[in-house]
Amino acid sequence: MGRKNNVMPMMEEPNTVETNAVEEWTSHDLRNIRPGDTVPVSVVVPCFRCAHTIDHAVASVAAQMVLPAEVLLVDDGSNDGTLERLSEVARNYPPGWVKVIAMPRNSGPSAARNRGWEQASQPWVAFLDADDSWHPQKLKLQMEVLADDPQIALIAHEMNVQTRATPAPPLRYPLQVRVLPNRLLMFRSPLPTASIVLRRDLPFRFDETRWRAEDFMLWAQILLSGYRCARLNQVLASWHKPPFGASGLSGDLAAMYEAAVDVRKTLHQQGLLSWWQWQLADAMSLVRYARRRVITYARQHEGWPMVRRSA
Repeated sequence: MGRKNNVMPMMEEPNTVETNAVEEWTSHDLRNIRPGDTVPVSVVVPCFRCAHTIDHAVASVAAQMVLPAEVLLVDDGSNDGTLERLSEVARNYPPGWVKVIAMPRNSGPSAARNRGWEQASQPWVAFLDADDSWHPQKLKLQMEVLADDPQIALIAHEMNVQTRATPAPPLRYPLQVRVLPNRLLMFRSPLPTASIVLRRDLPFRFDETRWRAEDFMLWAQILLSGYRCARLNQVLASWHKPPFGASGLSGDLAAMYEAAVDVRKTLHQQGLLSWWQWQLADAMSLVRYARRRVITYARQHEGWPMVRRSA
């Protein structure tokens, strides 16, 4: 069971948890964990010019029914006052719970996430982008699943698009966990980054040469390498802008499509996709790309509701 705390925990020194800590923890019954208890999770938040959104993101972590052991805010060379804002945010919480890491230059989301991952002290690592937020029961439900199935190396859940002022959607019953097949899913990714909790000791990292589709690349490597990955049928995190066709790197649909094509080519070269799987995935991706172009056109010309489930 999680350690009972009335306040958030002091941060441990990075990389002091042995690999077998995952098995030791998941043997406990987390079903009886109570609000305010602490779970062995390090939360990594890459930050690039995010001063106007980071408060809401961190507040959503602090509002969890069970608290992660630490939050790592990684400033990706913003050079606009973001680093100072991150330090201010850290001071709003108990000493040591929020740690600020400064990158010397803007190196992209992969490098920022990897830096946080390297300095994580806990056996589980979760990811949250600075303009997204978590729903209060996210970590509680995910840790309960991990307690029931210690072989899971990565667990995700659904996400939606909604305004920051909209309340978290209620849980949908029954709660179900789907173990994903070890193959590349053709039509959509069931693994949005802000939904992920994974084992810190996995032998993979984000590809720092990629600034687009880097998360798709990593989740595919883990899944196709035979690791047990699962997904909860609940919306436990939110984007606060459409996940494609909007501003930011993902706003360039053509570039995102080309990046995904290159990821699949690389997976084939790594022996993780057969030739026919590679070709079929590319064909399905082209269909999905065309669909997104249509959706983006409709959004730009007809408006788009701000509460949607992940596609």
